[in-house]
Amino acid sequence: MKTFFTHSINIHFFLLALSLNTSILAYSQNNSTAEFPDSYWIENAHIRPNPYIDKQVGGVVRDIFEDSKGNLWFGTEDGPFRYDGKKLEFFDNIKNQFGQGVSIKEIAEDEQGNIWFGHTGGISKYDGQNFTNYNEKDGLISDDVWKISVDQNGVIWVGTTYGISLFDGQKFISFEIPESPKDSTKGISSTKIIHSIFNDSKGNIWLGTNGGAKKYDGESLTNISEIDGLCNNFVNKILEDRNGNIWFATSRNGLCVYDGKLFKNIEVLNQFKNKEVWDIIEDSKGNIWLSVKHEGIYKFDGKTLTNYSKKEGLLSHAIMSIFEDSKGRIWCGGLLGLFRLYGNRFVNITREGPWE
Repeated sequence: MKTFFTHSINIHFFLLALSLNTSILAYSQNNSTAEFPDSYWIENAHIRPNPYIDKQVGGVVRDIFEDSKGNLWFGTEDGPFRYDGKKLEFFDNIKNQFGQGVSIKEIAEDEQGNIWFGHTGGISKYDGQNFTNYNEKDGLISDDVWKISVDQNGVIWVGTTYGISLFDGQKFISFEIPESPKDSTKGISSTKIIHSIFNDSKGNIWLGTNGGAKKYDGESLTNISEIDGLCNNFVNKILEDRNGNIWFATSRNGLCVYDGKLFKNIEVLNQFKNKEVWDIIEDSKGNIWLSVKHEGIYKFDGKTLTNYSKKEGLLSHAIMSIFEDSKGRIWCGGLLGLFRLYGNRFVNITREGPWE
């Protein structure tokens, strides 16, 4: 049973989750609500059908991506969806080595226009006609893939629970990330897990792990951790803004900003201390968007923060991905589906739309 996060959940709820063969994604002690990605909710000790799931573009949307042709791809717990501007299409061609469906965690495109998917059964390449699946049997360091990225040389970087695999189109070269000291009190089972892979404007490749951030300059690997001023070693996402600052979204202590020499203090962002930031992007206007556990989405315009929560149209505060498309539209995905910003509100985009 795969569980993304849980709190001090009643044992009866846990046993019920087992009996329903599903996973608890969110549980609130305040309103006694448990949310499941599949078919049921538990609310105030009562079971009721999930009213949203049948219409959604996946019960959980983990990644949103736009390819060079303008197609929008959505990575979900059920597999990948593609919207080509006219219709939404689901692809069920991606399987693990046991023939089972997979959860899509990351989508990328290489220089040849191939679409790559990182998922719970390895990685897959779609050339526009056929899917090719790769897993541990082909040399991948682990089938549990969290991130996938293409560097400036066209090499596919694959981040997994055990480290990094590089794929040049012919073979895999794998590197196991050295285990850093773990803090078991914070639920960290391994510091080898790769949560983020980011290519900056200087050609460096940044890795976000449970043991801090690592920068690869083509020759050496430099580790940046709490000892160096990083706000927390559990790094979920790394971003470079238009001014060259590197942003780190962490699971235990919010955000921190690095100018290449020093970590900067941005006072308004201090409200995220001790909070879990899942995703962070910069839009075409220079705004920073971030998703915060239990709080939905925030937009930072350089001076002030604007929060988008259930009051602004989100069905859940568990937002795992934020994305701006080539038309400047802001999308987000997470528990209970896909959403797009219309004015000052997010609208749930179901399989029927609205797409325009």
